[in-house]
Order: sequence, then C-alpha cells, then structure tokens
Amino acid sequence: MYICAARTENLKRMDIAIYTITSGLHDAKSVAGLTDEFLREIFPDGGFEFKGADFSDFGANSLNLIYIRTGGAEGIFKELLPGILSANTGKIYLLTSGKSNSLAASIEILSYLRQQGIPGEILHGNGASLRARIKNLETVARARKQLSGSRIAVIGKPSDWLIASAVDRAAVKDKLGVEFVDVPIEEVSERFLDSGLSASARNDNGISDAMPGAMGIYEALLKLKEKYEYSALTLRCFDLLTSLKNTGCLALAKLNSEGVPASCEGDIPALLSMMISRVLTGCTGFQANPSRIDTESGEILFAHCTISLDIPRSITYDTHFESGIGVGIHGEFPEGPVTVFKVSGDLCRAFFAEGELLRNQYEDNLCRTQIVVKLTPDEARYFLTDPIGNHHIVIPGHHKTLLSEFLQE
Repeated sequence: MYICAARTENLKRMDIAIYTITSGLHDAKSVAGLTDEFLREIFPDGGFEFKGADFSDFGANSLNLIYIRTGGAEGIFKELLPGILSANTGKIYLLTSGKSNSLAASIEILSYLRQQGIPGEILHGNGASLRARIKNLETVARARKQLSGSRIAVIGKPSDWLIASAVDRAAVKDKLGVEFVDVPIEEVSERFLDSGLSASARNDNGISDAMPGAMGIYEALLKLKEKYEYSALTLRCFDLLTSLKNTGCLALAKLNSEGVPASCEGDIPALLSMMISRVLTGCTGFQANPSRIDTESGEILFAHCTISLDIPRSITYDTHFESGIGVGIHGEFPEGPVTVFKVSGDLCRAFFAEGELLRNQYEDNLCRTQIVVKLTPDEARYFLTDPIGNHHIVIPGHHKTLLSEFLQE
C-alpha cells in the first residue's frame, strides 16, 4: 500500500496555539490544575503552544484555539474580540471542558458571534474525539496557510478542448491566496534548445532515444521555475509534440514526485485540485481521464500517460498514446483505498468520493497508466450527469473528511 511520506511527516508535528479566557471569580490555582488535566487528556504527547491570557500574537499559528476555562468569561471575550478578528484567522474555535461552567459560557459567546454574523464553533467532547477533530482542523488550517501566497505558472494557454475548465482567477486569489503568472509556451522550447538538445529527436529506435528530449523538457521547466518562482505549474503539453517532437509526461511526473504539483494540458482546475489534495494529505494525486464507466457496479477506468513517479510500485516507459512519440508512463498504482477529487475553476463546486482501486490494466488503445476504481453506482453516475470537467484527481487513501472540512471553510 502506498504511504504518503509527506503526510507521515506532517502527523509528527502540529502548529496549534491555545489561548485562555478566565473569569477572576474563580480560584486561579484550581483553574490551572483543571487546565493541565484537560489539556493532557486531549494532547497526551503535547504538540501545542500554551499562550495563556496573552493574545498579542493571536493568529501566528496555523490553528488558534480559545479555551474558555470558566463561566463569567463572556465579557472578557467581547473585549478581546476586535483584536481576535483583526488576525483574520477565519472561524473562531472555542475549546471547552465540562467543568467550571466552561461550556455554558462558550454557548453564550457562540450565540453572540452568530448574532454578529461571525463564524464560530465550540469544540467539546471526550479526549479522543477532541483530539481527532483538532488534528483535522490543524491540518486544514496549515494547508490554507501553505497555499496562501503560492504561485501557479500557466505555461501556454489551456488546451483547446478544455471548454468547461475555465478558472476564475479572482475567486482563487480571494479564497486561497493563490496567484497566477502566465508564461509563453515558447519559453519551454527556448530553454530546451539552450541546452543543446535537438528538437528533431524521435524515438524511432526505441524509448531510450526519446529519453534525453523528455529529460530536456524537465530541465527547461526547472529553469523556468528559477525565473518565475512558481510553486505549481500547468503545461499546454500537446504543443511540444510539434515544437520539440516529444512530450511533457516524464517532466510532469518528476515534478509531481518532487513536491511541485504539475498538471497536463493547461488544466488549471485539475491543478488546483492537485494542490489542495497535496497540502491536505501529503499525497501526490494522479490526474486522469474517466475512460470507461459501469454505472451498475460503480467501476470506473481512469487513464493518463503520466503519473507521479512516487506513486507506482513499478514503472514501464512507453510512447505517448495519442501521438505515438516521446515518453509516456505506464505505472502500476498500488491497490487499496483511494479518493477521487475535483474542484471547479471558481471553487464553488467540488466532487469527492472514497473508493477502492481494484486493479491495474493495460490496453494499447488508451493512455498508458490505467486503473480501475470502484465507487458507488450513484457516485459513478455523477460523471454522466453533472461532472466538473473531464480530468479528475485520484489520491491514494481515504480523505473525504479532510477535503470536506477544507471546502466548508
């Protein structure tokens, strides 16, 4: 089973701050003891910064929790609210225990927030449930922080056939903090030719002859990364078939495996889906076409000529399917749980469904990496009734809860 290395690393650390509000009517020593007991129950291994009553740096961490420790804290919270709002952290999370009227005060505070049109939520329950909920919230908050300020390079315009895959750049900037830079596709060819490689190299004598050119495209994209300082890219890759007699499949596969989300055909909504899923799960997504659907069984065949090199358990290099030239990738995707995901170009719609990857296959009349994923019949019919464009992202593992949490924000 494929294990996302970045996700495993992320679980070892959390970026959480806990601030406290306490009524002066309560005994300070007793409250401190209850606080230690309560926080140890939620965080037995630590993993948070205890800020106490000092709100001067509120918002500095990815997730900022306000622990309402006692009843009578409502007025203090109201006085602190302008500063809390100025941090622009989004929803306000009120952490509560079952002691010292903590919950009662939190309910009054949340009611006040709702009256003011301010989003908030009370975090309350046993240690295990709170720990799981807070871990998800921290992952979502850290993902948003990581996305904010990132830069997408749109190298060439989206392919002409992506007629339903437009992007609302203003909405993406507003909701995710992601910026765009347009790069002429000709710059790939220029960087490629600067390296001394021939644009006329074909794979007439086998895939090995096409490898230098495929790697040359990868090197050209790295040079553009230095120039434009992008965090992710989408490439109008089919133009390279004529200009460089090669494909971007290998270049995009390498970039994705190195933590740089990269989508094919200039598909920006697909790239946004890859970026979101990567920062949330630590897993690299597989951009693919639904090629065959059985609505009775829910089985869907997804296929594409590139796949991130860190996903397959084995790789065979082939030609690019449509053109028969260049380097395509036939990867064997590990069987097991997967999530199928896609957001629209204005971020107003999303599809996500958990399923099982049943098997890999190879047919010479399809793109080279081919996987069969089982969803429910209703989820499979989505592709035939109300799809969000053609390409969808297949992510190793089940991640519906995280995706749902992120999209609700």
